[in-house]
Amino acid sequence: MNDSTLRQVRSRLPLLAVAALLAGAVASPSSAQSPGPGPEQRPGPPLIAQACAGCHGQAGAGGGSVPRIAGHNRDLFIAQWKAFRDKQRPAIIMDRVAPGYTDAEVALLADYFSKLK
Repeated sequence: MNDSTLRQVRSRLPLLAVAALLAGAVASPSSAQSPGPGPEQRPGPPLIAQACAGCHGQAGAGGGSVPRIAGHNRDLFIAQWKAFRDKQRPAIIMDRVAPGYTDAEVALLADYFSKLK
């Protein structure tokens, strides 16, 4: 390689590194789940549920105008999510958030929040 080509490759390395990291994070099947419990760990919420905590709270308790999702019926959770995604249920935020999740991710969230008290 000549000096000009080498400089071009070096200038693109940071961009390529970021792209590789993002591709690995998106492609990883474990990216939406917490690691399994170790010998002294209790199972925790799936990592994807942390996105809900900003509005609904860590345990899905809600508050004010934000509804409680802890203990929500699993099938109803999924049906309401689909209504948000399909713009069939009015919302301030959820109609914009819901389309970003796959059916598998919604099922994971429904499983988690339906088991909370």
